[in-house]
Amino acid sequence: MPEVLFKVDLTKPMEEQDLPGHNRWHPDIPAVAAVNPGAMFRIECKDWTDGQIQNNDDPSDIRDVNLKRVHVLSGPIWVNGAEPGDLLVVDILDIGPLQGAEWGFAGIFARENGGGFLTEHYPEAAKSIWDFHGIYTTSRHIPGVRFAGITHPGLIGVAPSHELLAKWNKRERELVATDPHRVPELATLPDPTSTVLGSLTGAEYERIAAEGARTVPPRENGGNCDIKNLSRGSRIYFPVFVKGAKLSMGDIHFSQGDGEISFCGGIEMAGFIDLHVDIIKGGMAKYGIVNNPVFKPGPVEPHYSEFLVFEGISVDEFSGKQHYLDAHLAYRRACLNAIEYLKTLGYTGEQAYMLLSTAPVEGRISGIVDIPNACCTLAIPTAIFDRAITPK
Repeated sequence: MPEVLFKVDLTKPMEEQDLPGHNRWHPDIPAVAAVNPGAMFRIECKDWTDGQIQNNDDPSDIRDVNLKRVHVLSGPIWVNGAEPGDLLVVDILDIGPLQGAEWGFAGIFARENGGGFLTEHYPEAAKSIWDFHGIYTTSRHIPGVRFAGITHPGLIGVAPSHELLAKWNKRERELVATDPHRVPELATLPDPTSTVLGSLTGAEYERIAAEGARTVPPRENGGNCDIKNLSRGSRIYFPVFVKGAKLSMGDIHFSQGDGEISFCGGIEMAGFIDLHVDIIKGGMAKYGIVNNPVFKPGPVEPHYSEFLVFEGISVDEFSGKQHYLDAHLAYRRACLNAIEYLKTLGYTGEQAYMLLSTAPVEGRISGIVDIPNACCTLAIPTAIFDRAITPK
């Protein structure tokens, strides 16, 4: 087993760990460990809420979750020799749940506490617990399904530079200013409440807590991309913005559907990630990887050969208004169409919503040029069900 560089105790909050992690992005958060290019090592991670969700049937913890706490990340890891302009090459060697914590959760967040992709249709909190059986998972809350997980870090990224951090905060403040009272909010701005900033204390802690970017969205540094195929065997090329790169990760998912539509939508878990790192000097300019990471998927994923595919187009489901090539709306309609179908099989809308968010469903932009309708599709593997689900 590789050396464990970051170990967690699931009974303690992140700031009480032997090596505290962090839940904001900032270039001045100190690294917890250093590695050389070519190193292999293991990182342990708490679940993204820092242990707020319990293995029970009560969704009140989902309803009341403190979202200013998330995401708790393990790191940063300093990579010796990494400098701005380089590419940090990260290989995911292995990933899985922590021993003794072989379960995970998914949920629908209440509209006033973050919501989700379909929050207008499902504004109330709900929860599903998933038990792991090796590579497979089942849920007592969504019966009749069993599938193999494509386990992956929902969030992995490098530290921004001061200039990049300022750019993030400026553009997101400008977005929020267009509708400052919207629920849910348009973006999560810097907020010193519930911050975890490694070993920092005093005035430096206060400064970084006020400036640090929230970890909610994906950005140029990677971050919360929630890409289900970023699993075992994947290789990621990160642009490096600060000396040492400062790699951090967390938000591990046992499984997830494309889009993670319920927001707390992957099967969230505490787990480990085994990594290998290297550096391509001057790689950002050499390969034109300057704005966002690039990755090569690994060879390990479940293979399904039969799907039931639902289509959606860019017509508003409430007003019937035609929109122009709106892929966001088209994918929403595809998800809603799939949910309506699953309801005929005996699932509630909430169960179907969480199933689409957790199972290895495949989302596609199938047509983006045929005016005025974009066409998006959602493909559900039929083999995950314990019965035939196609129309007869």
